[in-house]
Amino acid sequence: MNTTTSIEWTEITWNPTTGCDRISPGCDNCYALTLAKRLKAMGQSKYQRDGDPRTSGPGFGVSIHEDALVEPLRWRKPRKVFVNSMSDVGHARVPATFAARIFATMALAPQHQFQVLTKRPRRLRHLLNSQEFIDVVWSEMERMSTDPTVPLARLVRENVRTRVANWNALSAWPLRNAWIGTSIETDEYCWRAEEIRQTSAAVRFLSLEPLLGPLPSLDLTGIDWVIVGGESGPNHRLLDLDWVRDLRDRCLGLHVPLFFKQVGGLTPKAGGRLLDGRTWDEFPPASRTLTTIQEGVR
Repeated sequence: MNTTTSIEWTEITWNPTTGCDRISPGCDNCYALTLAKRLKAMGQSKYQRDGDPRTSGPGFGVSIHEDALVEPLRWRKPRKVFVNSMSDVGHARVPATFAARIFATMALAPQHQFQVLTKRPRRLRHLLNSQEFIDVVWSEMERMSTDPTVPLARLVRENVRTRVANWNALSAWPLRNAWIGTSIETDEYCWRAEEIRQTSAAVRFLSLEPLLGPLPSLDLTGIDWVIVGGESGPNHRLLDLDWVRDLRDRCLGLHVPLFFKQVGGLTPKAGGRLLDGRTWDEFPPASRTLTTIQEGVR
């Protein structure tokens, strides 16, 4: 399901894979798991594979969707794209070759900023730091550039066809329009930030949502963006704004952009978005994320 979204820090979702498994407390009330069950009942083709009932559920088995790969290439207007809002690129059952094809699509759509969020940053680090993985990304780009069914703009197609074979992959990596982030909900999972710090990425970010406790161990060194938010839904756990204030103050001290998504409650908007009388809607500077195919091959 690729759709505009009410998630405040992005503009559209793109799901070349769907399905996941719960692995930490932040997954307990997973919105995607609940939505997948409803979409299966509605007959949505992407959500017909069931997951393990101990960690997943109806319609939420990990699945890959070849036909969804090229969707962002049809969107001409630049957008912030949340990759796999209904899955996790870092999941062990997402084949490395398919993950490489996802990144190849990102490389061929430099007008967009792709926001990749994982609860499995260790596997994603191994992939993105691997020369073998990078080589597959470039090979897939070359294949797509010669496939007339792939909806590439003419100038992009010509540029890739004439120059991709001569690219030094490392000079164009990491992709400058790919933001790589991980979720952290309690102090026990602050190790995920270290995995992101070691990952080859142009923009590294953290989603501290749902925030379920204070994060005294969190090191924000090398982090380019922080999202914070409380939980919503009928079983939501309460957010203490003092936890958010501590994170805000640390972000201010390190000049890390902060996006406070929501206080949370029965619905996402129930508690509002104010922290001490103001909203926090900061993003990484545009200069860190803008890219063109030409810049990537210099």
